Amino acid sequence: MGKMPHLSWFFQAWILIAIHTDFTLADRSTYIVHMDKSAMPKAFAIHHDWYLATINSLKVAGTNSDTLKSMPRLLYTYDNAIHGFSAVLSFEELLNLQNSPGFVTAYPDKIVKLHTTHTPEFLSLNTISGVWPASDYGKDVIIGMMDSGVWPESKSFNDDGMTEVPIKWKGICQAGGDFNSSMCNRKLIGARSYQSGALAANLNGERYRDSPRDANGHGTHTSSTAAGNYVEGVSFFGYAEGTARGIAPRARVAMYSVSGSVGAGSDLLAGMDQAIEDGVDVISVSMGAGRIPLYENPIAIAGFAAMEKGVFVSTLAGNDGPYPMSVENGVPWLLTVGASTIDRQNSAILTLGNGMSTFGWSEFPVNALLENVPVIYNETLLACDSAELLSAEATGKIVICSDYSGYLASQIHETVLYSNVAGAIFISNSTKYMEVKDLPCPAMVITPVQSPGLINYVTSTTNPTVTMKFQLEVLGSKPAPAVSCYSSRGPSSSYPSIMKPDLIAPGSKVLAAWIPISPSAFLGSNVVLSSSYTLKSGTSMACPHASGVAALLKGANPDWSPAAIRSAMMTTASHIGNDYSPIQDNGKSLRYATPLDMGSGQIDPNKALDPGLIYDADSQDYVNHLCFMNFTKKQILTITRSSKYDCSTAADLNYPSFMAFFNNTSLTVHKFHRTVTNVGQKSSSYKVNLKVPRGTSITVMPDTLSFTRRYQKVSFNVSVDIKQMNTLKSYGSLVWKEVGGNHTVRSPIVVYRMV
Repeated sequence: MGKMPHLSWFFQAWILIAIHTDFTLADRSTYIVHMDKSAMPKAFAIHHDWYLATINSLKVAGTNSDTLKSMPRLLYTYDNAIHGFSAVLSFEELLNLQNSPGFVTAYPDKIVKLHTTHTPEFLSLNTISGVWPASDYGKDVIIGMMDSGVWPESKSFNDDGMTEVPIKWKGICQAGGDFNSSMCNRKLIGARSYQSGALAANLNGERYRDSPRDANGHGTHTSSTAAGNYVEGVSFFGYAEGTARGIAPRARVAMYSVSGSVGAGSDLLAGMDQAIEDGVDVISVSMGAGRIPLYENPIAIAGFAAMEKGVFVSTLAGNDGPYPMSVENGVPWLLTVGASTIDRQNSAILTLGNGMSTFGWSEFPVNALLENVPVIYNETLLACDSAELLSAEATGKIVICSDYSGYLASQIHETVLYSNVAGAIFISNSTKYMEVKDLPCPAMVITPVQSPGLINYVTSTTNPTVTMKFQLEVLGSKPAPAVSCYSSRGPSSSYPSIMKPDLIAPGSKVLAAWIPISPSAFLGSNVVLSSSYTLKSGTSMACPHASGVAALLKGANPDWSPAAIRSAMMTTASHIGNDYSPIQDNGKSLRYATPLDMGSGQIDPNKALDPGLIYDADSQDYVNHLCFMNFTKKQILTITRSSKYDCSTAADLNYPSFMAFFNNTSLTVHKFHRTVTNVGQKSSSYKVNLKVPRGTSITVMPDTLSFTRRYQKVSFNVSVDIKQMNTLKSYGSLVWKEVGGNHTVRSPIVVYRMV
């Protein structure tokens, strides 16, 4: 990973600045300034100090006061994307700046407009080209949601603009409790409830008795993420304001309520069984059965039946990251989705009494302004682990807290809530705050890189004050995506011979529909806030993104098999972030993510529409691999439900990734046999491009694939030799690059040795 930028206390390289008109001074503008770093005078130890001195030298003679409005103001310094800084300057100061040593160029900053469910834009979905118009936005594709239920009154399930329900639909809208059949429509075309297993097991999950109504919000959130209709003017208490819509906004939703906060596998099996019968095209399962064998996993078993019928099944990877071998649903015939971050940063702005300012993370759900409030920095208070001590020392003040001890990682606001402080500034490197935490008190989080300027100001100033303004946002933060810290990692302990997760999709701070009876946020220790839309994080949120993409691909390519759709998603996924460097891992100190963290990479819907080549497979192919993995006849029968399958042809699976798993044997060579199908141009050829895992040698035969017609199949062999490998894990990739064309078919390679 490249060197982290030095940004003093101002900001981080992962933020692409968004200028808010509240902070643009009269007759001043914000400029991005490029500097020649090699021209930095030797008197300065770091470039930030040089930039700050440059700005301070620009004070125009004749100003009538030393106030914020009459001074140039440094906002951020940069050292990766550019060498330079951004600053609020008058035109005369800009002219003077051009005479400064090392000046290269300057230009005005741009205002960035925000969207709500921003993930469609982040995934490059648009109305002009790509998979949205090609699929007519998922029109008539039916997504069966296995979840906690649905809140039919949500505007995300209105049927404005929807055509009549497809004739193929065989489902019903089940009445029960306060849910009646008239609550379904042309968007929410079906709803059923399955609770018998949970009742028999005495499971205490939030459920409406015998009703598909959502009691905890999870199902409403996931289903609106996958296929919610357009809803204007929504937000999470002012954050993420805009128009909400799902990934496949013209697809249909059928809800199968199979759990509360917990559920029974039997109920899930019943729901999936019925969904197949009802005629769904895609099944979305934001649930996990734990790391259990395939032949005991209800999702795996029901998923095999769905796959046989041509139904695509998307599942979550689990939220047990960043620990290895924690992935759930590591099933060869299902898509397993990990979670990633997006480029929207919910923020507050912190302005010191000396006029310096910075952004930090916050989701305090009030459009508040704490203006010129006394701030205290006391080393005995830094842990913020005693409400009594905070009240005694910092009543009515803003307190600075640090989580160097790790305490705040799990107790970010408890002591602040129960003290008499006015607010808090948390200093933390943990990405968990931005990914999974909330802030029910006036507080914000800045990084240790940002903190020295704050601390220097507070400790060197008599009666220091700060101003904090909430409900601000920055769009375009970098790097994004990153693998979410909580996203479960591979390999799968239940099926390690196939690389899992398959890919990642947006899962952190996803805004989608919510239910009015479940809290959306908290204000203080005892005020519960409700909202029709809320921000949630988890691989539960990533899964419906992939489900929506699958619906779009199914709508554009009705004849594609589930394996073909999964292959298209995987081989076109991006392993590069918006900063043009490899995707980073929030769970591993921002090191570059490996395929065991992110699979093939971030899902790219538009590229998946035209993958060039696909790795296809049918039910017999999966059985052949079960035989290859020495599953017994009984175990296979448990999964397949049919004796028509046999083990006469044990074989490797035609999967779009390569997992060379050496399980404590004397073998040093792993061989793969793969077949690709041409879904691109009639006549084309592809040349192999290898990134060989460190310590291994790889042979691909042949190294060129030639096609003379569409849907033609061509096979190749891959041999991985680990005789020289001295590590337990190593990573690479195999890419088929179209000769004279635009298709790039990328597959990750993982070499994994058990000891």
